[in-house]
Amino acid sequence: MSRSKERVPITLSIHRERFAIDGVFTIARGSRTQAEVLSVTLQADGATGRGECLPYARYGETLDSVAAQIDRLRPALLGGLDRLGLQALLPAGAARNALDCALWDLEARRAGMRAWQLAGLSEPRPLVTAYTLSLDDPEAMQASATRQADRPLLKVKLGGVGDLARLEAVRRGAPDSALIIDANEGWSVADYAALAPRLLALGVTMVEQPFPADDDAALSTLERSLPVCADESCHDRASLERLADRYDMINIKLDKAGGLTEALALRDEARRRGLGVMVGCMVASSLAMAPAMLVAQGADIVDLDGPLLLAEDRDSPLLYHGSDVSPSTPALWG
Repeated sequence: MSRSKERVPITLSIHRERFAIDGVFTIARGSRTQAEVLSVTLQADGATGRGECLPYARYGETLDSVAAQIDRLRPALLGGLDRLGLQALLPAGAARNALDCALWDLEARRAGMRAWQLAGLSEPRPLVTAYTLSLDDPEAMQASATRQADRPLLKVKLGGVGDLARLEAVRRGAPDSALIIDANEGWSVADYAALAPRLLALGVTMVEQPFPADDDAALSTLERSLPVCADESCHDRASLERLADRYDMINIKLDKAGGLTEALALRDEARRRGLGVMVGCMVASSLAMAPAMLVAQGADIVDLDGPLLLAEDRDSPLLYHGSDVSPSTPALWG
């Protein structure tokens, strides 16, 4: 909770930034060679806080629309807007995420504390993250898997026709890695029924968002031999009621939840309901991963590999040693 005793004016700067991706990153919806993010800088009392978001077209967001959402809150920030007030002014999404995380950073620096201390959490520890293999033809995916075969957990992007051949190729390339898969809403019920037994035989432990978010009701009656994780179907706590009998796990992303404040609450509520917790990310810089590291402590699956997929990152980035990622230093965030 906030330790601030007075509301002081907060000034806002919005920045559009691009980070080159290491090669091409492809999912069922398309390919990218760079990550285009928005970051915000908040200043008050001589302290500076930062946050980053990645507007996502799947949710109707653009760089322009998210920047406009953020910009409209300049007067409220000058009036001393805090994190709790922010929750009522913006919906869950990328704009609120950037501001919320920047407010956490600012608050921590003004208080001379770390963000995890402000949140009442234990000191974060290094975590093992999944590493994502981009969607491609089987031969290319096998080659990618071979290069990453020493990683303990690989996340494989799929998308429909030819998925079994892709998974078989990945398994040949990385025979010892645990596998999870992300169908990105690309399957039908028939696909799941046909593929699940074969994927289990290949050692796949979970499929993320197999069906479109607005057409996933079949999961409530489908025998889920292969556990299913909600991604596009789960944004914040308001999502959970309709997911209860459809999914075994949820993927918490700060850009969907609208920041660290809601993401922490979503994690706790999901656990209370008996749902497994995965903490994921967009392809973005270490500044976006840093607050997610707090949510990911104790998660069933951690997927915070965004910076590993980039050809460049921020100064004072998160430190990755293979698939082990360490919490941020104050030089980066929090």
